Amino acid sequence: MSAPEPDLRLGLGGAGLGNHQVALDDETAYAVLAEAWRHGVRLFDTAPHYGLGLSEHRLGDFLAGRPRGDFEVSTKVGRRLVAIDRVGHELDDEGFVVPAHARRVWDFSETGIRQTLEESLERLGLDHVDAVYLHDPERWNLALALEEGLPALHRLKEEGLARRVGVGSMDLAALTTVARTGLVDELMVAGRYTLIDQRAEEQLLPACAVAGIEVVAAAVFNGGLLAGSPHEESTFDYGVVPSDVLARTRQLEATCARAGVPLPAAALQFPLQHPVVTRVVFGAVDADQVGENMRLFHLEIPDRLWRQLRVNDEVDAR
Repeated sequence: MSAPEPDLRLGLGGAGLGNHQVALDDETAYAVLAEAWRHGVRLFDTAPHYGLGLSEHRLGDFLAGRPRGDFEVSTKVGRRLVAIDRVGHELDDEGFVVPAHARRVWDFSETGIRQTLEESLERLGLDHVDAVYLHDPERWNLALALEEGLPALHRLKEEGLARRVGVGSMDLAALTTVARTGLVDELMVAGRYTLIDQRAEEQLLPACAVAGIEVVAAAVFNGGLLAGSPHEESTFDYGVVPSDVLARTRQLEATCARAGVPLPAAALQFPLQHPVVTRVVFGAVDADQVGENMRLFHLEIPDRLWRQLRVNDEVDAR
């Protein structure tokens, strides 16, 4: 059996490689990356935030020696890592099972952004990334972050340290504001253009179409809810699933079942049905998950099902 052709429509997200929620040993993390590569995945997304640099270290180790033109990497700026003296054996307090050897500092200044990207490039072993995003700027100060951060990103792009620049966030209002500036090449939309939350079609995606901005859809399983058969213990955006969201998801699953399509397959492929969405990023914590997601991504889904899965009363996930 010949190896699959590389496909940049589907990428591997790096939060799991940084021990998000689950502690992976190096062997498991590298097995995840190897399985993704074996299946033709050549797009990898990461961030300093993910495991206080662990995700970038592991990805850089895996990519070392591979031709630079054979893959794409995106990372993020805005959370600058500052080393701290460890006292005892404290773990990171932002969802990553790693030692708390550094703290995150919000920094969207040109100096901070440049330092953060240069440190990421060192961890990754690269001389440039294919895309760099301002990471959750609305969680600090959106107006100031854009005022300082976007010009800084463009200067890094001019210097060849990044090929494309953008913003990554879960906040639709913030992303729509960014899109209307026309000052980015692409946006990473996390958990806000999915089967259960289609509100991005109201304002964000039309704004991107007008501005010629491409969209990368991440967290398309909404933190677990759409990754399997939905039930009361399912997680939505990594928290408890609200009863109305669970009911709507069960309706979506039933619609998929009538067409003979697994719900996760529809979840993975759904964002790419919109013309401005060019890539989907998924996460995995073991090699089997990678293989299953690749199988689901390539399942044929009838056009009529997409029409049936359109949500009229979108879930208010804000």
